[in-house]
Amino acid sequence: MESLITLLPGDGVGPEVAAAGRRVLERIADRYGHGFKFTEHSIGGAGIDACGNPLPPDTVDACKDSDAVLLGAVGGPKWSDPNAAVRPEQGLLALRALLGVYANLRPVNVYPELVGASPLKPDVLQGVDLIVVRELTGGIYFGAKTRDESSASDLCLYHRDEIERIVRVAARLAGARRGRLCSVDKANVLETSRLWRDVTDHLIADEYPDIELETLLVDAAAMHLLSRPADFDVIVTENMFGDILTDEASMLAGSLGMLPSASLGDSTQGLYEPIHGSAPDIAGRGIANPCGTIASVAMLLRHSLALHDEADAVEAALQKVIANGGRTADIATHGDELLTTAAMTEAVISELD
Repeated sequence: MESLITLLPGDGVGPEVAAAGRRVLERIADRYGHGFKFTEHSIGGAGIDACGNPLPPDTVDACKDSDAVLLGAVGGPKWSDPNAAVRPEQGLLALRALLGVYANLRPVNVYPELVGASPLKPDVLQGVDLIVVRELTGGIYFGAKTRDESSASDLCLYHRDEIERIVRVAARLAGARRGRLCSVDKANVLETSRLWRDVTDHLIADEYPDIELETLLVDAAAMHLLSRPADFDVIVTENMFGDILTDEASMLAGSLGMLPSASLGDSTQGLYEPIHGSAPDIAGRGIANPCGTIASVAMLLRHSLALHDEADAVEAALQKVIANGGRTADIATHGDELLTTAAMTEAVISELD
């Protein structure tokens, strides 16, 4: 297979983990006889520094032309002034809108060997295997914004068709898994959530009658994610709720550094990234956890390139490394030998070999 993959290293530890993702993709290409071509461009703070734009025009053109996009991370204290007219996160939001990737898939799996890295009790973590489907291009992040000296506002807006398409994605996923879907909203307070609930209830009843639907308010969902996480199969929710809940769910896996994500639309082109941030406090030290990025590479292979065997191989290699004791600092417990970003990546590549 010939494929063009755009790399957007970004800021902080982004270049370090993006390099790890590229190494794994290159090894997959060598082993399976694929022709992966890579192009690298700036985004976020790196784009601001380069040309004053968090999503430079050449980055836009490259992403449009690629089969898939692999992103590191954006943001950092250098660009954190809340009054700044241009911020790194604007580049990421604009990229999502540009690619039309409205469905963000965030799987949460707990490796038995990493139970000790989680702050939760081990018995709570038994059998956790869930996926959060987050609506990605609507809601309060994309709504009209106003601000003056005495007030500010952010409009949260959802249209029926936006809700229908994300619920269908989640329902299809649930149908291929254990048949359970949990819709998360705040319908006791928000009109957008009341529409969300009404659309979801009717769509599931009409189009997916075999799916078992549970509905939770977002505050209750946050509590149940920590008290009964194994009960969840697929969770679907709006943009901001999904952003917050998946960061919380990362504690089930032991670290933000473990979790991947895939942002998909109506085409096979997708945007792939670990869910962690730019971690500027450890940038340049070579200790960032590349596992979330490597798992995102597996999702890229599966969803954008339809290379299912290759995706399975990456996931199996990552699982083997964890089972054999491979640990970066964020997932280590007392007495574990710590691996650098590069060493963890090479361990996965060795398992691929």
